[in-house]
Amino acid sequence: MTRAKTAQTAASKAAAAANSAPTSRAAGVAFVGTGPGDPELLTVRALRLIEEADVLITEAPEHLDLLARLRGWTEGAEEGPEVIDGGFGEDGQPLTHAARAKVVVKQAKRGLRVVRLLSGDPFIYASGPEEAQAVAKAGIAFEVVPGVSSVGAVPAYAGIPLTTKDHREFAVVTCGDRVDWSRYAATPTLVLLSAVGQIGEIAKDLIAAGRPATTPVAMTMVGTTTEQQTVTSTLERIAADARAARIAPPAIAVVGQVVDLRSALSWFETKPLFGWRVLVPRTKEQSASLSDRLRHFGAVPDEVPTISVEPPRNPQQMDKAVRGLVEGRYEWIAFTSVNAVKAVREKFEEYGLDARAFSGLKIAAVGDKTAQAIAAWGLRADLVPSGEQSAAGLLEDWPEYDEQLDPINRVFLPRADIATENLVAGLIDLGWECDDVTAYRTVRAAPPPAPTRDAIKTGKFDAVVFTSSSTVRNLVGIAGKPHPSTVIAVIGPATAKTAEEHGLRVDVMASKPDVDVLVDALADFGAARRQAMVEAGEPVTKPSDRKTSGRRRKAE
Repeated sequence: MTRAKTAQTAASKAAAAANSAPTSRAAGVAFVGTGPGDPELLTVRALRLIEEADVLITEAPEHLDLLARLRGWTEGAEEGPEVIDGGFGEDGQPLTHAARAKVVVKQAKRGLRVVRLLSGDPFIYASGPEEAQAVAKAGIAFEVVPGVSSVGAVPAYAGIPLTTKDHREFAVVTCGDRVDWSRYAATPTLVLLSAVGQIGEIAKDLIAAGRPATTPVAMTMVGTTTEQQTVTSTLERIAADARAARIAPPAIAVVGQVVDLRSALSWFETKPLFGWRVLVPRTKEQSASLSDRLRHFGAVPDEVPTISVEPPRNPQQMDKAVRGLVEGRYEWIAFTSVNAVKAVREKFEEYGLDARAFSGLKIAAVGDKTAQAIAAWGLRADLVPSGEQSAAGLLEDWPEYDEQLDPINRVFLPRADIATENLVAGLIDLGWECDDVTAYRTVRAAPPPAPTRDAIKTGKFDAVVFTSSSTVRNLVGIAGKPHPSTVIAVIGPATAKTAEEHGLRVDVMASKPDVDVLVDALADFGAARRQAMVEAGEPVTKPSDRKTSGRRRKAE
């Protein structure tokens, strides 16, 4: 065959392949590093690719948790990306590098946007290079998105710098049977990978190679996560201390004088709520921001829905009120919750209306969060309480009806079916007429799983945050009372009263009814508790570590 014929045949095959392949320009494989454990360490590029992926290939169980947080993915979901386990085969055994590469190539040949998630960095102590070579050999486009490597991230989260002005050299060693430790006798700082099971022998070899027995050593387990644990010791004692602390893989060890800086630079494990398991009994839709703020302070939030928001049983009342709003029947609309804003907005969308229907109508919001929900709709609240953000605070600032200034004397009040009557009574006292309309119902959610109920009753939670009286009633109703050792945090006086009526002693109360303020108050409590232990020379423990009988339930 001539060279021209060969080229022509190849071109024909390429054209046929191009015509039969999907037209998506984004098709191909992205090898994405997910970092050492903390999802906040993902790069912007990694986040974008994960959000746009058609197929996601994981390699570790924590990747499923990552997808749940980033994309709301749940196992068995009909919508969303296809998620494939690249860590284990159908027989339950770990896949080899070659087997993983075959999985990636097979998915990539479907012409979809494939994202292969790899812990840490794809090209550092990972199977990324082998898999990328297989993809390249198959003629498939790919890219590599670096991830934060545990080599630097875990020591940083432990408060241990790998270099300083006095120690400018470090070595990373993957521990095994053939390491010549005499090569590292003079290296100022060593970062040891896969050293947990061998740390005793490694320490002896380093001492034999000339390193002082008193050389500082730190081992950090599950670094960058809220389960992180670090033990500091010396070469001569690290094996015993690591066993006593129950250090297990994955863990990274650092050997050198830089370890001494941890006493001043430990920033992660000293967060006020570090490692606290905090129960978040809220509606699922409202728990995200609260949980994110808890994580900021080092806590491990556990979201347990206690309230389900449902449409009203009789929608006609809401339909009539919305028609009245469009026809100019009201002078004011008062939103007393984010759910009320959502309910009215959904009704508007049902009717094909938009924010223009609010023209000429005054809008009141019970607090900043509700005002933000209104602003997200493209509207601005005319009245937000200047003091206490509650129905009482709203009434403090609400103007009296003036027939000379107010052409209409009626207020539209969309709210929950279990809302109190205080706001309606107060508005009537000010001369207004109220259309008190049930916009949504709050009903008790199904009980949480048995392990969660057991954790609530036996004190395995360090704290619980109550954001309303209904969350108190419903949690106790579906799961029982929190254990006496559990710290009780509430969003305001009304919620505190309900908690006390249910036999709970309140430890923390927000200065104003705002979830961020509530979490900040809990963090302040945790910080003060930690400081008291440090000043007393006691080990820092969590509330769940100490079970004081009968402390937080009032006498019957």
